[in-house]
Amino acid sequence: MKKLLGLLLVGILITVLVVGIVKKNVEERQATDRLNAGSVVEFLPTEEGLAEGETAPDFELTTLEGEAVRLSDYKGKKVILNFWATWCPPCRAEMPDMQAYYEQQADEENVEILAVNLTTADKGMDKINAFVDEFNLTFPIPMDTEGDIGELYQAASIPTSYMIDTEGKVQQKIVGPMNEEMMEEFIADME
Repeated sequence: MKKLLGLLLVGILITVLVVGIVKKNVEERQATDRLNAGSVVEFLPTEEGLAEGETAPDFELTTLEGEAVRLSDYKGKKVILNFWATWCPPCRAEMPDMQAYYEQQADEENVEILAVNLTTADKGMDKINAFVDEFNLTFPIPMDTEGDIGELYQAASIPTSYMIDTEGKVQQKIVGPMNEEMMEEFIADME
């Protein structure tokens, strides 16, 4: 009887483990599918120039390296203006693709990436520096230390990215992570 009870308990334990592993794999696959589904969104009417075809509002922020950058400094280049934070799983999923695009195609396509860290919503400079090091990010990382720019650009959900053309006009707003292929397509669609 003890052997039968022992075998029954082992069988139940194995069943629970298998069900747990399968459930975890399904959940991870669903999360990955959601992470790979950045979408273009309709623009909300605002007075800040965020509507498609309008000039993107200029701003000045200091980068992680201490350099002042203005959006208007990049007129003549296409800009991917990205808003992110270290604690955001979709942001983590997006960054390797963003770095790969920057390294392999940005110069050739006349593109600059400005990845604005929503510093007021983040977990401190140590976490931000560790994140940048982990992903070997080499594009400019302006720090939104007051939260004004994220608010101005309606970055309520992150990551949020704006595609800005060479004239400084907003072409698209993407909420959710982008992969390298999406970046290529969005940039190719801009003049």
